[in-house]
Amino acid sequence: MNTKKLSIIVGLLILATTGVNAQSFLNRLRDRAVNAVTNTIENKVENAAQEAAEEALSGKKSNKNNDSEEEAYEEEAPSKQQKTAKGEEVKSDFVAGTTVIFQDDLAREKMGEFPSKWDLIENNVEVARMNGKMAIKFEHGSNTEITPLLENDNKKYLPEVYSLEFDFFVTGKEDHTSAYKLVLHPADGGDDSDVFIGRENLNWRIMKPNGDDYVEGNASIEDMIEVNDWNHFALSFNKRALKVYVNNKRFINIPNAKAMDWFSVCTEFWEDHIDYITNIRLAKGGGELYDRDAQTMTAVEKAIAETGKFVTNNILFDTGKATLKAESMAEIQKVADYMKKNPSARFEVQGHTDNQGSDAVNDPLSQQRAEAIVKALEGLGVDGFNLKAVGKGSHEPVADNKTEAGRAKNRRVEFIKR
Repeated sequence: MNTKKLSIIVGLLILATTGVNAQSFLNRLRDRAVNAVTNTIENKVENAAQEAAEEALSGKKSNKNNDSEEEAYEEEAPSKQQKTAKGEEVKSDFVAGTTVIFQDDLAREKMGEFPSKWDLIENNVEVARMNGKMAIKFEHGSNTEITPLLENDNKKYLPEVYSLEFDFFVTGKEDHTSAYKLVLHPADGGDDSDVFIGRENLNWRIMKPNGDDYVEGNASIEDMIEVNDWNHFALSFNKRALKVYVNNKRFINIPNAKAMDWFSVCTEFWEDHIDYITNIRLAKGGGELYDRDAQTMTAVEKAIAETGKFVTNNILFDTGKATLKAESMAEIQKVADYMKKNPSARFEVQGHTDNQGSDAVNDPLSQQRAEAIVKALEGLGVDGFNLKAVGKGSHEPVADNKTEAGRAKNRRVEFIKR
């Protein structure tokens, strides 16, 4: 027995002879021991919780598991955090049009049926659910192709300025290379322009304005693609300028392209290969045509200077939720840039909905969406003291809610300077 332990025992024996004072000391000693054990347990629990949180964010299992189990997990489901960490920070210049021409999120469709808003050109598609989303499932066979079903079989509906977006699913199977193609057609039956979206590459063949020559190219998109998950495609066209984006990064920027009149989506695969698309949106309008001599004032600065507010339809949410879509951050960044340049300006952030659904749902939803935007702005460095979130529901429409185009205008966010 060492000297330190012997000293403690002797001390306790002496105290035991002093009656009430000794008992009081022992009680205090007991309480300290209990507290020490409690603190040790709490620290271990807290450390374990933090380790679990870090593992959840990184998408990896703990090193305490065996190596073979960890490798199997990563191969089966590579995390988004790992994938996006490979790429660069993306600041997209994509601007979605505001007047909807065609939109389909498949929300009200019946599983197994042909999607009611589409027309079939070749082979077959049906409505299905994939990874939590209602989608158009492209069936077996090659060159399956569909096009929007518009009134009077209209084949001349692409305007002078427009944006076109959809989500596409990329499989992780080694023997299946996801293959989607967006085709832009002229009404006169001339040569098409097309963009091919694969799991690893983007290829394009875009007609020039003369209709005889074309621009071809390709780019690797592997580092931007989320495998076994949904990805986002976007195209903008302004009179002659064509740009294409995958997951918010621009890959195609053609200054002089032929204006086309209608579009189709198709997939190219062989037996047992199935692909999916959803959330298709075609809208009139979009970003301004680049002109090096144009006024340098931003759209946000110009709107606030002229009207005292900035109104946008380009901040989008998941249907029925207050969850911001990734493509909304480009628009929010523009607002954040203005607010950081004007740090003393205060703004009311208003969320507006259309009249689909009851006020009991729309009113709190619009408030939650406004709060989500404020939180996103704060995350970009804006002082939250200067922001106030207000949900307006459907009570202040700016267009007719009887049409889809009108409802799209009413689903907006207003930044009002106070």
